[in-house]
Amino acid sequence: MKKIVSAYRLLARKLAFILRGSLIGLTLGFSQISETKTPAQKSNENRQKVTVQNTKSVGFKDKSVVTNSKTNSMSMSLNPSLFQKKSPDELMLNIDANLDYRVSQGCLQRSFFEGNLPASIGINNPQFSEFFKSQTKNFFEKMRGNCIPYAVAFTTRNKFDSLSIMNGPIQDSKTEVWTFTPSAFGGFLVQQDFLRNESKNLTEIRVPLKEVLYDPRKLGDKLPVELVWELNSIIKQIYPEANNSLENTNSIVRLIVDFGDREKWAQIWAAEIIDLSNKEVFASAFWVERNDIPGAFFTSNGESLEQSFWTNPLSYRRISRGVGMVRAGAPKRSKNNPAVTQLAPTKQRYRTHMGIDYAAPVGTPIFSVANGKVVHLGYSGAFGKLIVLEHPGGYHTYYAHLSGYNSELDVGNEIRRGLEIGYVGSTGRSTGPHLHFELRKNGIYVDPYATKTQLDLWSMRDSESGQLTREILLFGSPMSR
Repeated sequence: MKKIVSAYRLLARKLAFILRGSLIGLTLGFSQISETKTPAQKSNENRQKVTVQNTKSVGFKDKSVVTNSKTNSMSMSLNPSLFQKKSPDELMLNIDANLDYRVSQGCLQRSFFEGNLPASIGINNPQFSEFFKSQTKNFFEKMRGNCIPYAVAFTTRNKFDSLSIMNGPIQDSKTEVWTFTPSAFGGFLVQQDFLRNESKNLTEIRVPLKEVLYDPRKLGDKLPVELVWELNSIIKQIYPEANNSLENTNSIVRLIVDFGDREKWAQIWAAEIIDLSNKEVFASAFWVERNDIPGAFFTSNGESLEQSFWTNPLSYRRISRGVGMVRAGAPKRSKNNPAVTQLAPTKQRYRTHMGIDYAAPVGTPIFSVANGKVVHLGYSGAFGKLIVLEHPGGYHTYYAHLSGYNSELDVGNEIRRGLEIGYVGSTGRSTGPHLHFELRKNGIYVDPYATKTQLDLWSMRDSESGQLTREILLFGSPMSR
């Protein structure tokens, strides 16, 4: 009997040891829960404090529901669901994204047959031509000038997607823009806009091209700090390589800006590179606002600029590692001579490196790549000091191995693209100073540099086409012929 009791006791001890090990494993598995620090420790981490301007220049909005320091420290705990590892094959990208989109614009010479404008600019759609003629009789009676400014968008196989026309190349309180788009239920839609309504909160700013390209700090007294970073990124993308000496001329950047208020962000709506000597527009970009996913910049040709924004969270020296397979663990050293590395075993273990590593010096500023909300701010195991931002459309961005954070930020804050959120470091499982950056869609890793990656973030969708052609005419420089 004693032997049976002893056996049961031994079995109970083994079960307790196994359960204890399982609990430890679970604890390690959720090691992303951030550590609670004293105010003094937090202050030391944030010595690289960045002052966030208030009023019109503010880069974040405090949406946190916490009211005391104890609750605040708990709010930094990372939701384990943000770390669910799923197969990239499960990622369903927006297959409706328009991959073949182009815009044509000009100023068509007026004639007695203005109702035939669609056919004159390449729209081969008899039904739309009839609709256009029936709707525009009163429009052409309000024409001013000798040509009709237009912007038209086509998709696959030259299919008509949207058309915007303006009642003359003069932009003032009497300017009208009519936009035509196909209806999802058949037929066509027309929207009428007046420049006097659109320009209430907008300001035109002109700055030298050289300042934008090479000395953006001079723009600080003209634009909110977040817009300076954004403008510099826009101009570097649209700057025409064929005219790489434009900065040595009197070329300027013309901007249409809404400085925003406490309820909405400041926003660049249009940016153009113009040679003042002949008033030629060399390149331009326009903002398209979207509700279900983050807004986007598109050129006047319909080319998206967003992929570059979402893959450049800092000024880096090089990409030290991309998405792919890397060896798991460090190489083994010889017991007798630590300087000698033992040969790797026949079956080397590998793990997937999901994210992009940007090598940069410690302290290099890191910027938010899009508008979003702070859902994690704190230490997180192998990630070290980590910031996770949530963006509309099921997107999250991760900024890991930081040396410190913008001390004004907290969990729950809504922040604008271009806000300085943290600084490059080497915390967590890191072999040197760099930023580990990840983009996830519905919890699934996305390689933003993969040739087959085509997110809805980076495409002009059919429902947005009319907005782009409309803004080209409303906010672009007056056209003449």
